[in-house]
Amino acid sequence: MDYKIIATCAFGLENVTARELKDLGYEDLKLENGRVMFEGDEMDIAICNIHLRTAERVLICLSEFEAFSFEELYQGTLAVDFPSIVPLDGKMHVTGKSVKSTLHSVPDCQSIVKKAVVDSMRKTYRNELFPEDGPVYKIEVGILKDRVTLSLDTSGPGLHKRGYRESSGTAPLKETLAAALVLISGYDGERPLVDPFCGSGTILIEAAMIAQNITPGISRPFVSETWPTFPSDIWEQVREGAKLAEKRRKLSITGYDNDSYVLSTARINAKKAGVFDNIYFYKEDFRNLTLNDRDIILITNPPYGERMGEAAEVTALMTKLGRDKARMQDADYYVLSSMDGFEKAFGRKASKNRKLYNGRIMTYYYQYFAEKKVT
Repeated sequence: MDYKIIATCAFGLENVTARELKDLGYEDLKLENGRVMFEGDEMDIAICNIHLRTAERVLICLSEFEAFSFEELYQGTLAVDFPSIVPLDGKMHVTGKSVKSTLHSVPDCQSIVKKAVVDSMRKTYRNELFPEDGPVYKIEVGILKDRVTLSLDTSGPGLHKRGYRESSGTAPLKETLAAALVLISGYDGERPLVDPFCGSGTILIEAAMIAQNITPGISRPFVSETWPTFPSDIWEQVREGAKLAEKRRKLSITGYDNDSYVLSTARINAKKAGVFDNIYFYKEDFRNLTLNDRDIILITNPPYGERMGEAAEVTALMTKLGRDKARMQDADYYVLSSMDGFEKAFGRKASKNRKLYNGRIMTYYYQYFAEKKVT
């Protein structure tokens, strides 16, 4: 069966997610804020859930329509053939959001949609009550400027949950954003990679997985695997193909942090991800760190200095980072920061920068390219 598929992503990463989809062979992509849309079937849903590194979820778009009243919302939802999707025992869970719309009460919208879904089910199954003790079907109602999008979540837990990270530092970076930072940098495993503020190791682990073509979702389950309408063998086929495509090789990846506990967590995470042999973790305060290999790629998410009294300390760290870059002309530096005046502290304007959201925090991804020698 063909579906309109939506790969959601953090704002600012639409082009990165679209590039991933193009690399997987998908065309005719439509990009909007926080999502990329395309056509596909059950196999494509399995491929995207297992392979995409920067997407947050993979959704099926069930319907799009305008609604200015609860009756219009009800009728628009009722028009969807839910019995062809949801079995008699399906657990129907409705979530919602509304932005700049007449129907602004999200709980009321959720109730109306749930009523319409159940009424649609009643018409086919001739049941008044449904046990809802079977597979989970999370239906999302999103209303933006009175335009309703009804979608069905095929992922379950967010795609950032790869399965290797049970714990992290105080300010964890989502795996999906970490993967995006690596993909934007163009890291391919050929040069040494360094993160001087590695924390729980997420950037380095994602980099090792990318360089070795280890699929992010290969070891985790997805809610649509439990759906009777989805052939069970497609998931096995996609995982088997992903396993065969892995390219295990030796990499030079190093992480530093001044917190012993966080580093022990990073090592555990790397082991669970299957890339521990490729990453070296060292306890070192950045203020005392001297990098000797100049032809490196440095990707990092340093402290933002948002707590009282930290701003001056973080400014000093970024000043040192900038001085290190000035000394290491062959190196490429990629730094994610929300710090005001970052480029001033760093000592130079970035070659490029990109606005990204780290959770709810607006940040910029500052990119400082190696200076090409004139011969």
